Amino acid sequence: MSEEKIQFSFEFFPAKTEAGREKLVTTRNELNKLNPKYFSVTYGAGGSTRDNTKGIVTEMKSAGFDVAPHLSFGGDDEESMIKLLTDYKDAGINRIVALRGDMPSGVGGSLQLVYANELVAFIRKHFGDHFKLAVAAYPEIHPEAKSYESDVNYLKGKFDAGADSAITQYFYNPDAFFYFMEQCNKVGINKPIYPGIMPITNYKNLARFSDACGAEIPRWIRKRLESYGDDTASIAAFGTDLVSELCETLLDNGAPGFHFYTMNQVDPTSTIVKNLGLAD
Repeated sequence: MSEEKIQFSFEFFPAKTEAGREKLVTTRNELNKLNPKYFSVTYGAGGSTRDNTKGIVTEMKSAGFDVAPHLSFGGDDEESMIKLLTDYKDAGINRIVALRGDMPSGVGGSLQLVYANELVAFIRKHFGDHFKLAVAAYPEIHPEAKSYESDVNYLKGKFDAGADSAITQYFYNPDAFFYFMEQCNKVGINKPIYPGIMPITNYKNLARFSDACGAEIPRWIRKRLESYGDDTASIAAFGTDLVSELCETLLDNGAPGFHFYTMNQVDPTSTIVKNLGLAD
């Protein structure tokens, strides 16, 4: 596979403290040396980190980084969303990760969630093809999905609405991704779907988050990680080897690249990218 076809990107979450923001600057500068396609910055439930996300994204863009803010309607109205997207456009940003997102806590049934396909259609209606739009995909199926088939068709709806690509929830079973891709092909999805990659550094946090979001950690991996107890060095070493091998398997079977959930850390993402020979 040629280097041109292997795209990789890095995801950050908005730092809440001055120390966190300073660390994020250091992290992005180090990871940028690997020449990613772009960086993305997440967005809290109901847009609760909207201003923080916007500040980080616009600062990164002004510093010369190709960056994509995550975006969801949450509790915002159309006028507010158009204003935010216009601000992004005026700042020279041309990528968006379009999500359904979640309602902010404390909001009752007075507002309805705007689904990602609706957000994609909304952006296309008001901004044409200015933004490259990525959406979310779930190889192990979204926890709220009615069925496997309905979730695949929902993803197709996002592409039909104008999405350019998709980024998956992280996973550790490559067969789940391969089967998912087969089903996507069957319904006519022909746009790139980039595997989301979660490095392993803290097993307890990963297990808790995975149980909540529906990402499976295969039993043999759980047992191996549990056996290390509080030995963080061994967990990180095993995790880095495991995820590097996962990525190699995905590339060997036609994956177009990766989107790394960095957790605002340089390593082990940097090591994995180097292990794969993707860094310049």
